[in-house]
Amino acid sequence: MQAAPVRATAIPSFTVALRAVETLLLQGGQRTARRNAWTSVLEDRRRARSRVEAQQFLDRAATRP
Repeated sequence: MQAAPVRATAIPSFTVALRAVETLLLQGGQRTARRNAWTSVLEDRRRARSRVEAQQFLDRAATRP
């Protein structure tokens, strides 16, 4: 008796599934606007982190004898 062949299909990740739904529901301009907005959020976070690091560096330099 031979076992039946098994077909395995990959389950898409949540991100891939979300992008697929986004593609179906949103027009191209809206999708671009959302991605641009998210890129801006990430860039703002990066700048804020840099400001904190610079301030900490200046504070440490000011307290040295």
